[in-house]
Amino acid sequence: MNQTRWDHTRIPPQNGKLAVVTGANSGLGWHISLQLARQGAHVVMACRDKARALQAMEAIRAEVPGARLSFQALDLANQQSVSACAAALSAAHSHIDLLVNNAGVMFLPYALSADGFEIQMACNHLGHFLLTGLLLGPLGRASAPRVVTMSSGFNHYGRLPQEGFRGSPRYSRHRAYCDTKLANIVFARELASRLAGARSHIVSVAAHPGYASTNLQFGAANVSASRWLASLNRAAMRVSNALLAQPASMGALPALYAATDSGVKNGDYFGPDGLQESRGYPKLVDAPRRALAADEVARFWALSEAATGFSYGDATLGRESGHGAVRLR
Repeated sequence: MNQTRWDHTRIPPQNGKLAVVTGANSGLGWHISLQLARQGAHVVMACRDKARALQAMEAIRAEVPGARLSFQALDLANQQSVSACAAALSAAHSHIDLLVNNAGVMFLPYALSADGFEIQMACNHLGHFLLTGLLLGPLGRASAPRVVTMSSGFNHYGRLPQEGFRGSPRYSRHRAYCDTKLANIVFARELASRLAGARSHIVSVAAHPGYASTNLQFGAANVSASRWLASLNRAAMRVSNALLAQPASMGALPALYAATDSGVKNGDYFGPDGLQESRGYPKLVDAPRRALAADEVARFWALSEAATGFSYGDATLGRESGHGAVRLR
């Protein structure tokens, strides 16, 4: 990777490309969508809240008149919604050039998803695991497709669940979030390995934003049982963001680099180049040691397939070749 400072002005033209960005209505997802649209991509903003997504689209069009944008309903914590989203995208588009797995929740109190899984793992990992698998067909029909999965520096403090995804009411919501961010980098790396093994042209990479000021940090405060505690948490996050965080526009740069730069390789991982990768411009960074434990990764992948009912071993990439459709193993 070129170590000179890379920013949104160096994104190559994206004319004719179709990009799907999850959680695109605010924060990092909004800035990723903005810059892709600015360079000519048709951006599908896959979000849970249609009203907020439409407002976000209007805000992008205010900066990029004529931006090609569309909305697709997606609730990552509900696997029926994920399946419906993938089916709608596959029906509407012959191919997908870019999938950005960005959406997530952070530090939420214990709760179960519609499918009976701990809510943070359901949204941050399992939803994207299923969505990506279901979109391998249209991704495989693009000329140079990429999957970018957003992780976090918190992944260094996570562990891969080895017994399932229900969690426990006695769990730590902070630790559970870290677990999901480790799951994200493990997913991106293992997918890259499987794609390479299948000789697929799809590229799977990961990124993390450092400490970026977004609405994500306020999610836990907004669902706190105590209104007083919620107000205190929101005030603390506002002070922390003001003093320590970089703007969301900067936090989006590693993902934008991963999504668009010609030098990106399958399995790469990008983060900020500043102190402890907390802020700055994109650079190639190292995955946490726990992401390299082969036995744990294999067990975690198998659990993810069981939880979603989707087997990557049965997935075809939808690209015709002299050898027929490529199959992941």
